[in-house]
Amino acid sequence: MSGKKLAIAVDIGTTTIAASLVDRNSCERRAFLGKRNPQATFGADVVARLQAACDSDDNLATLRSSLNRTLEEMAEELLQMSGTSPKDLAGVALAGNPAMEHFLLGLPVDSLAYPPFRPLFTEGKRLQSTSLGWKLDLNVYLFPLPGGFVGGDLVAFLNGCRRGENPPPSLLTPQTLYLDLGTNGEIALVTGDRILATSAAAGPAFEGGNLACGMPALPGAIERVFITGDRLTLTTIGGQTPCGICGSGVIDTVSELLREGLIDSTGRLLPPEEIASNLGNRLAEIGGSPSFILYRDAATTVFLSQDDIRQVQLAKAAIRAGMEILFQRAGIGGNDLTKVVLTGSFGAVLSAEGLKNVGIFPENMVKIASFIREGALAGVERALCIPEGFAAADDLARQVRVVPLSGTPAFERHFIEQMNFPKM
Repeated sequence: MSGKKLAIAVDIGTTTIAASLVDRNSCERRAFLGKRNPQATFGADVVARLQAACDSDDNLATLRSSLNRTLEEMAEELLQMSGTSPKDLAGVALAGNPAMEHFLLGLPVDSLAYPPFRPLFTEGKRLQSTSLGWKLDLNVYLFPLPGGFVGGDLVAFLNGCRRGENPPPSLLTPQTLYLDLGTNGEIALVTGDRILATSAAAGPAFEGGNLACGMPALPGAIERVFITGDRLTLTTIGGQTPCGICGSGVIDTVSELLREGLIDSTGRLLPPEEIASNLGNRLAEIGGSPSFILYRDAATTVFLSQDDIRQVQLAKAAIRAGMEILFQRAGIGGNDLTKVVLTGSFGAVLSAEGLKNVGIFPENMVKIASFIREGALAGVERALCIPEGFAAADDLARQVRVVPLSGTPAFERHFIEQMNFPKM
């Protein structure tokens, strides 16, 4: 990219798109913006969108155009927020899972939707935004895809976690587990000089998607929930009136309900008559499903349903099973880890205790866990700010060894084993 001072970084999430305007000299964010991925009209998860793209060329064209239109609108809005002109921009760098990057380019996705589940490219791409249908003419860098459903977003996350300014001093911490909790949950395990990675189809629950009152981590979303005795306290993003619940709020709610005994280890939400405390007054049947009411006023009811709780169980079972497969492949146990780093578009920093309560973290991981908000976006920003940052990202991707999960009996066994919540 040119010597211009500013650039735009983008993390194309399946549910939420995060973008920032970054100063390349200081690596400081000048502006930040999050929006829903417009492709949700074709389905909440990657699989549904891949199927839609395979069904029709028109669908693929719409998936491409809607994404690029939103990305350009976000770029223009970031410029307006900061009072900056396009002529000040060095360019744009983007990262996403393989499906998102294929949709961005309008590439056929049959190789992702069906065996052997491989992307059509693995190296980082350099192009002009006009080739994507943008009116703005900017240099574009698209993060590399290691393989399978392990994408540029995981490479970006790992890139942001490296120590030092330039390779080779920029190293990942050994015996560390990196988790990107999202619709396409991606996991990397660093042991010695190896980086093993896999992708688990967790579904959109961790991003507030596909839930009765779920929403991305945007203003008005419930992001923290606490229960003390009979009293429930919640906070929302931006301090606004609650209008839905994002991933961090979902994890908090399930964790608190498990701790208070309102959900049993099988995931069943107990009926009011089985609950001795006044919290039983928050239980009701909504839309034919037992539900726990978090907030209610004259216009809005925000609740977590039994079906929502099942979505959380499926998501956490997929992530835990993926973790266990990587441990087996590396020949280590979870107790051998020295560090766990977590990111995702779930909202507030998650409580490690809450993650233990719902069964995402075993006990030993609680004390060694740390959290990075917008971890993939931070890694895209890093690539924009350091000398030869894109070449360093390309080199990092070549070090990643992808471990497939699809159709493996070991994954299916672990998935079933991890379905229940831990007994409190």
